[in-house]
Amino acid sequence: MRERTELMYDFPSYLIALAVFGLILLAIWLGSRLGYRLRNRENKESRVQAQAVQGSLLGLLALLLGFTFSLSLARYDLRSAEVVGEANAIGTAWLRTDLVGEGRRGEVKDLMRRYAELRLEAAGLTAANDSARPALVAQAGAVFADLWQLAAAEARETRDPVTMGFVASLNDMIDALAARDAAIARHVPELVLFLLLGTFVLLGGVVGYTATISSVRPGFPVYALMALIVVLVFLILDLDRPRRGLIAVDQSALVATVAMMRD
Repeated sequence: MRERTELMYDFPSYLIALAVFGLILLAIWLGSRLGYRLRNRENKESRVQAQAVQGSLLGLLALLLGFTFSLSLARYDLRSAEVVGEANAIGTAWLRTDLVGEGRRGEVKDLMRRYAELRLEAAGLTAANDSARPALVAQAGAVFADLWQLAAAEARETRDPVTMGFVASLNDMIDALAARDAAIARHVPELVLFLLLGTFVLLGGVVGYTATISSVRPGFPVYALMALIVVLVFLILDLDRPRRGLIAVDQSALVATVAMMRD
């Protein structure tokens, strides 16, 4: 179970995005106030310099946005792939239960079905029900321990390659569980997010200052750009949070596997 060390993880993505928008507007206002105080000291060269800095900040922001969006999207794709990987591992192990001796086959199938149902139930939990997840993970671990004991007993008795194939599939199944839980816990480093948000606020201040000393009020394109930035922030945060927000990891592969086992 991942220890919660991120400061922003427990806050909804839309609230963070709205807070960023508010901070940008505040920074634009503060920058314009500072510009009013200092514009009499500015000359043509300093205005050109301020505009150059503003353009450089926009370029840096575009780089940070692209880098951060790429990180969050890669983690989302990884989580989606791990769902398919775990579903395939469970499905393979389920098919190989037919190779288990008749004396244990029924119990093994029941345990396999229960394990898959617990994994699906844990996958459906949102961050609001985070406290229930450790119990489900522990239950799945206990079911797997019972499965492993039955498989080990079967392997000791038969010692044939067919049984060892079932044991190997159980090993793949527990490896898939660990890989998937690790993918869920992997996020964009929060330091990167703070750097991105700090760049937004700094850019807002420079935009307000530059507009004031140039005697040009920020128009609709400026605020449209800021709104687009906020939308991108929301998407980055939403992609980076597998169990909260609007963008959810597709669980259809695991759902289909559980349905096949029930049938």
